[in-house]
Amino acid sequence: MRRWIPSIICLLVLVVPAVAVAAPTLTLRECLERGAANNPLLKATRRDKGIAAATVRQSASPFYPRLDLQGGYTLQQAPQAVMINGRTAETQEADYGFVNAAVTYTLYDFGRRDARHQLARASAEAVDYTVNAREQDVALQIIGSYFGILEAQRLVKAAEEEVVQVGEHKKIADSLFQQGMVTRNDVLQADVRLASARQKLLAARNGRENLWLQLNYLTGSDAGFRAELDEQADLALPEGTPVDPQQSVENRPELRSLRKNLAASEFELNESKSSFYPEIFSKLALDYVQNDKVSEQTIMSATVGLKVNLFDGFATSAARQRAVESRARAEETLRQAEAQARLELTSAGNDASVARQRIVVTETAIQQSEENLRINRDRYQARVGTATDVLDAQTLLTQAKTEYFQALYDFQVASARVRRAMGEL
Repeated sequence: MRRWIPSIICLLVLVVPAVAVAAPTLTLRECLERGAANNPLLKATRRDKGIAAATVRQSASPFYPRLDLQGGYTLQQAPQAVMINGRTAETQEADYGFVNAAVTYTLYDFGRRDARHQLARASAEAVDYTVNAREQDVALQIIGSYFGILEAQRLVKAAEEEVVQVGEHKKIADSLFQQGMVTRNDVLQADVRLASARQKLLAARNGRENLWLQLNYLTGSDAGFRAELDEQADLALPEGTPVDPQQSVENRPELRSLRKNLAASEFELNESKSSFYPEIFSKLALDYVQNDKVSEQTIMSATVGLKVNLFDGFATSAARQRAVESRARAEETLRQAEAQARLELTSAGNDASVARQRIVVTETAIQQSEENLRINRDRYQARVGTATDVLDAQTLLTQAKTEYFQALYDFQVASARVRRAMGEL
């Protein structure tokens, strides 16, 4: 039994590390969930929601009474005094302390505080939709990187196959040259094509590496994280799915945000109009002034008053003009965004449709290119074909595979763009 122990240990040494380093499988859904939770841009954007919520609370403050308290101690050069029948009588102490407490409440301001509060609420809702739009933008970027990696992996594999096949052709050319059946030109041509194939392989691997770096950034993962991506990921809409452009415009979160901004500009205009009207207020006050020369040092009072601005350097007029211009800009921005959203939906739908057709065309092209390569190899070995024919056939096969993989993943990304344009990503 003991003689088997070294063999078992060696087997464990070989197997256990292989299991330990096996790359995990990462699905598209997991990538999107990671991005939603860890993307640095989204983390910063979501702070706007907290800022907007605090602004709403701040705008509601005029609906509550305002309580102020102040106090201090005054040092005077001489106490205040009055002249009575030629005699001077002091009416206060030279140095004194004082305290003032007041409760002020706006009774009516012609809708100013209500408009300000509605403005803040509309702006907060616009921020919510803006955050939602940013989440969909990040999701689209993650999808593009995810399928980009899948495409890059296929391109790397195709480049590796090309290197192997060109290398095999070089061996055949070397053998035939040694036998004196071909010229050295065939060998040199094979060397050049092999160097070119290796260069393509290096470029494909570098592209895959950069896409991994981008995906890790978007999902908040470590730069060195790698995993096996799910090849079954599919975002394609069922063929023939009806798409309503108007409904898509209604669903887009960024357009909802712009509509809320337009509503906010209306409330801003209402607030600017109310600034031309007076404000009715009430006030309860308690004033204490340290003064032993009077019988009543504490005074309580109640006031109902009206205040109105008579001149503020045209600030109120300028604020109203700014509100009018802001509303007009919000209307123009919304119209332009709606037109752009319809354009994005149409162009994404066209790209998806064309990519679907490209897949069918390139699938057939791969089969034809493989057969073309086989025929040219046989012809070359039979000395009825040239090395150029073989190398060109190999290049044609790699090109066909590249175009197929590009069409395959362009279709997925275009489908994601359609969903994004519909506001359903």
